[in-house]
Amino acid sequence: MASAVKDSRPGYGQLLRTPGAWTFLLPGFLARQPFAMLTIGITLLVQHTTGSYGSAGAVTAATGVSMALCAPQSGKLADRFGQRAVLLPGVVMHVVGVVALIVLALAHAPLWALVAVAVPTGASTPQVGPMVRARWAARLGGSPLMPTAAAFESVTDEFTFVVGPVLATALCTGIHPAAGLVAEAVLTLAGGLLFASQRRTQPPVHRAQADDRPRVSALSVPGVRVLIVAFLGIGTVFGGMQVSLTAFTQHIGHPGINGVLYGIFAAGNMLAGIACGAIAWKVGPRRRLLVAFGLLAVATTPLWAVTAVPLLAAVGLIVGLCIAPALISGYTLVESLVPAAARTEAFTWLTGAVALGQAAASSAAGQLSDRFGPSAGFLVPLAGTALALSVLLTLRAHLRPHASAVVAGSTAHGTDYQAVAVAKDRERELANA
Repeated sequence: MASAVKDSRPGYGQLLRTPGAWTFLLPGFLARQPFAMLTIGITLLVQHTTGSYGSAGAVTAATGVSMALCAPQSGKLADRFGQRAVLLPGVVMHVVGVVALIVLALAHAPLWALVAVAVPTGASTPQVGPMVRARWAARLGGSPLMPTAAAFESVTDEFTFVVGPVLATALCTGIHPAAGLVAEAVLTLAGGLLFASQRRTQPPVHRAQADDRPRVSALSVPGVRVLIVAFLGIGTVFGGMQVSLTAFTQHIGHPGINGVLYGIFAAGNMLAGIACGAIAWKVGPRRRLLVAFGLLAVATTPLWAVTAVPLLAAVGLIVGLCIAPALISGYTLVESLVPAAARTEAFTWLTGAVALGQAAASSAAGQLSDRFGPSAGFLVPLAGTALALSVLLTLRAHLRPHASAVVAGSTAHGTDYQAVAVAKDRERELANA
């Protein structure tokens, strides 16, 4: 299959013609919508019942941190026992947690009780996005369509984070403060079960055998640790932009344009993601990641000094345009750095890193905005990307693709002849990586 794919120019049309792709794409799209609805739904409900943004932020932070810390463990279990085995109990636990959180909030339970329930609710959030990426990696092997698949998933994620919060906000403000979380629970249950039912496209299970060497964790791969730092930096952009744009628009007396400014930022991300997937790249993902991250750090530099709305919109658009290439290149590198038996875990580490960076940046940007003015919060994306870029440049050797990882991934499918061909292709690409 991989050789057949290589005969055609990589593109979205070729990608979507991959056998079996639609059977997991549509359920996966439905199942990942709640991911972007959870935190905003909690914020609106808890703020309504407690009257405190601080309490809402504490509950939301507990959810986000537990999600970021537990997501990699979910990915590791999915690699070992299969996605279905992890999704089914996870979906049920998450729905129970959301229902309990709604009941406690409406009953005006103390803050500690809300935080206590928020922890397992966030920890059990289904990691559908990484699971879809793992299915793409299993279907495509080492084909040139992997960057296109990474771009497609980046655009899908961004679309989710545009639609999800809008839907949750509309339900909470137009129907009932708990309606957003109710919809999140219903979509999680329906989408999660439907996605879990697609057994034919899930990656092979890699169970440890008695005569096997110890199982390799994705975190033991040096390149994955470097990518985690990079994705933490990307998370600081999302968190810092959200809080700082809100503070800025409130300061100038036009809070209504906050959504417009963030929408322009998100649109830049989506447009760049679409473009990245349509290009037949001749430059390796390692070099693309370094260039994209350098541009991202430069693009965030003037944010704190901008005071005019049109100029801030333009800079925000440029920042958004730089994010997608960095994300896509990072996700593409996973396929060549990590053996197939640990790829879902690797994808969840990166997704969790973005969430953790976003949570930390939101808190830091809020503190800076309160103490030093609304523009001070924009220093957080600058600091986060600059630190991540310095780590990338220092440890860039760890990001060089290794043919051995591709061989391990391909031989797990019992296709040694494909593994040899892919490995040779990888060796030829190293010079451009």
